[in-house]
Amino acid sequence: MKILEKRKLILKKGTIVDSTLIAAPSSTKNREKKRDPEAHSTKKGNQWHFGYKGHIGVDEESGLVHHVKVTSANEADVTAVPDLLYGEEDRVGGDSGYLGADKRKDAVKKNKAGKKIKYNINRRPSSLKKLSRSGQYYAKKKEHEKSSVRCKIEHVFAIVKRLFQYRKTRYRGLRKQTAKLNIMFALASLYLADRKSLTT
Repeated sequence: MKILEKRKLILKKGTIVDSTLIAAPSSTKNREKKRDPEAHSTKKGNQWHFGYKGHIGVDEESGLVHHVKVTSANEADVTAVPDLLYGEEDRVGGDSGYLGADKRKDAVKKNKAGKKIKYNINRRPSSLKKLSRSGQYYAKKKEHEKSSVRCKIEHVFAIVKRLFQYRKTRYRGLRKQTAKLNIMFALASLYLADRKSLTT
């Protein structure tokens, strides 16, 4: 990561936060005859998932990962935000799962320079319906601007899950998941950095 910083690929002006689910074996057909005790279940949409969650902080400009935190799948996204920031950024972006991140007791409200950090979190679509027609137009335009910045983080997940085919872990325990996902996201960042260097 220090190499990427020296090459000015990570600028620390803004951070985008998001998470992805990593499935773990739910079978009890193993030596201990039980599921991984550190993995848990969570519901996304209408489907239940058992496993872990990889939370990442990505540089707003380059789309490269600078922080990783791994938790059980049932951990709320918003709780991981303080561990995904440099502390030097001016702004933080995220989807509606991060609403209220700036109001939590452990929220990072000011950067190291003493400047207030702006949280550009997407609103829930249902909240826009309460606005007037003109209000909805301007609100949707603003939400689109937020999403156009936030989409960079999806590129990282696409590389890890589609290119590297890492959707399900074979390992048990939070420590091993943390080590594995740190490696996967570091490789994804190197892949993106290499691609950027070829186009500049």
